[in-house]
Amino acid sequence: MKKLILIFLFTASIANAQKILFDATKAEMAANADWVIDADLNNIYFSGTTHLPYASTGTTGQSNPQRIPTPAQSGITSATTETYWTGAISALAVDCVKQGYTVESLPFNSQITFGNTSNAQDLSKYKVFVIDEPNMSFSAIEKTAIINFVKGGGGLMIVSDHTVSDRNFDGIDSPIALNDLLSNNTVQNNPFGISFDLVDISGNSSAFASLTTASPYYTILHGTLGNPNLIKWTNGTTMTLSTAANSSVKGLVFKSGSSTTGTTNVMVAAATYQSGKVIAIGDSSILDDGTGDTGDTSLYNGYTVDANGNHRLLLVNAIIWLMTPNLSTNDFEQNNNRFTVAPNPSEDKQIHFSFIANEVQDTTISIIDTLGRTIIEMPLTQNTVGINYQSIDASNLQSGVYLCKLSTSNGSNNLQQVILK
Repeated sequence: MKKLILIFLFTASIANAQKILFDATKAEMAANADWVIDADLNNIYFSGTTHLPYASTGTTGQSNPQRIPTPAQSGITSATTETYWTGAISALAVDCVKQGYTVESLPFNSQITFGNTSNAQDLSKYKVFVIDEPNMSFSAIEKTAIINFVKGGGGLMIVSDHTVSDRNFDGIDSPIALNDLLSNNTVQNNPFGISFDLVDISGNSSAFASLTTASPYYTILHGTLGNPNLIKWTNGTTMTLSTAANSSVKGLVFKSGSSTTGTTNVMVAAATYQSGKVIAIGDSSILDDGTGDTGDTSLYNGYTVDANGNHRLLLVNAIIWLMTPNLSTNDFEQNNNRFTVAPNPSEDKQIHFSFIANEVQDTTISIIDTLGRTIIEMPLTQNTVGINYQSIDASNLQSGVYLCKLSTSNGSNNLQQVILK
């Protein structure tokens, strides 16, 4: 059987490829929680799914992070502490900036979209989206956007807390909201193979998976910041994984006393999905740096104090892994319609790509719009065994979402491309 292996990489200028977006649209700031990177204002109050100006309620205002944290992140140096910003997960955000990334918040009254060029904070403009303990349900449109963001090459970090942790008293807590996102969307049921358990657990664990360097998840446990080997859950939850739903999903940390393999009692999990990556964590306490609203009473430093500082190693390694393009499934073979692309969008007039072939074969690249019309079709001539480089003139393409189709005599594969001009 002939086999054609392709690695398809856009090397065009990728807009905002180093940007991380932290969600604040799902009452992450309600009650004693403060799961935001910076509280620029303290002027909202949560009543169920309603956000009210705190002055009208007579209560203390909750954190209201704006898009750009202040002071400016350009002032962060290697010596900057997490108190540079307020917010319970400012320590993680400051560490992200120290790694060379740009961070933003998605304010409570913003939209979660993907491929909507009129939205200044559309997910296509970011490489990683962090959702830490959502206390409200995602809309159908938002769920579609999040799943398609990962599908198109984005990195997603989702963090749950224990069952019955409803902080804004709307009947929805984080495991319910996240399970609904994953199992009740219009893209694919359980696309990542992850389900949060409705439990409340605490305790230490050193039950880490043993990974080889060949594992796509190796650098999460053996990465830039070191090798985490201990984790502490403080009223968190576990996960159950389904390799039938997603064969790539893997538990990285397990409940104390559990096996270091398997699909149950999982505390930290990772998966790939199409071109993107996912990290799932069962306890928001490990991100908590102990700061937040002055009226919040249950915050404490789980980020650097708990587990002897191992939480910081794990989380920053995970962010770096999410920020790295997913090349672990860059293969194309007969009856396997799959290839991956470095994250979109592109702002260049030219789209440059490369593919590696182990045989000479007729290959065509097509650009198709959302109405199904073929806008560009270009035969790739003079292909050779090994690495091939080609470019497509995209100067006539309008801003929007397109389908890129790569075809050979063995079959064809599709991927999503966002053009911004």
